[in-house]
Amino acid sequence: MHTEVLVQSMLVPLFLILLSFIEDSLLQSVSQVGGVCKLSTESSLRRCRTPDGKICSGRGKCNCGICICEAIEPGKFFGPRCECHDWVCATYNGKTCNDRGYCDCGVCECDESWFGDACQFQEECTLSGKESRELCKNQQGVVCSNRGTCHCGSCMCDNEDKRGMVTGRFCECDDSECLDEETGEICGGHGQCYCGNCYCAAGWHGDKCEFQCDMSPWESRQRCTSPDGKICSNRGQCQCGQCTCHPPGDSRVHGKNCECDDRQCEDISGEVCGGHGYCSCGRCICEKGWFGKLCQFPRSCDMSDAQSKGLCETSDGVICSGKGSCHCGKCICNPQDWWVSGEYCECDDRECDKHDGIICTGNGLCNCGNCECWDGWNGNACEIWVGEEY
Repeated sequence: MHTEVLVQSMLVPLFLILLSFIEDSLLQSVSQVGGVCKLSTESSLRRCRTPDGKICSGRGKCNCGICICEAIEPGKFFGPRCECHDWVCATYNGKTCNDRGYCDCGVCECDESWFGDACQFQEECTLSGKESRELCKNQQGVVCSNRGTCHCGSCMCDNEDKRGMVTGRFCECDDSECLDEETGEICGGHGQCYCGNCYCAAGWHGDKCEFQCDMSPWESRQRCTSPDGKICSNRGQCQCGQCTCHPPGDSRVHGKNCECDDRQCEDISGEVCGGHGYCSCGRCICEKGWFGKLCQFPRSCDMSDAQSKGLCETSDGVICSGKGSCHCGKCICNPQDWWVSGEYCECDDRECDKHDGIICTGNGLCNCGNCECWDGWNGNACEIWVGEEY
């Protein structure tokens, strides 16, 4: 059955593209003679206009009554009015059409005995009521987030307004956050909403895909790429070739590609460079007589060597846990072992959670194996932005 569906999923879009090509060719032969368009502007646009009044579905340009779709990647936009866009087919559990059907012009065609906008519901259920409810519980243990009903282990979300704003495997998403307040369209008609966030089509950007960009997505990303190869240094959002740094309005994160993070100059209490220096693009420039990453060590010492070592010993009598040297009663952890930290060099920062390969996602400090997130960030690895929107 799945083999047949796979073949269908490949043939149907190809058939639509072929049909579109034949239709376009016929129209072109009638409307153009010798390369000159014989249609008036009004007639040309009328042929390109969709029933809802958009020219080429807002995804292309009209050329003598023929739509030239702007996104030409296979499986993206196609059809005589650029009306087909398979990438917006509903997903369930991260799978398009739940792998129980195929995507046809943005709509899931489900396998036999499966139904739903993402083919997520099975007509015949073999699960007990208890087993079904367990599969419908979110992380907090609430069935369908109290915003839907459970059917054979899958949530059927409440959408009384028929607009399908409540989505997600556990009905945890509110897609009304994607609505453009001016037009009332989801993502301004130029993107797709996934769990309350807009993912814009090529050439558009903004929270609601409301801004048009005159450069390609590739060029935009290139302009936003920092020297280390990360988009906006993983500290911001790229919009039409410009980085907007997180957190919005926080001058501590700055630079063309958000490459400067002056929060790195602060200790857990928020003091900058230990009060003995100033911060320059995320690095402390220490005053005379002080040194260390945070200018926390005085160069001169007024205590004896025995007094100093006594303050650096751990409970088992080992100086700086055997992972550093003692200076004026404070442990200087071995700089070659970047992951060693703590008052007595007892902590291993490799135990802190990572996201995208970066400890605490660069949005907090690793404090003895646990991430201490800066304002506006949350999560085990400080990977979740919960602050003020852009």
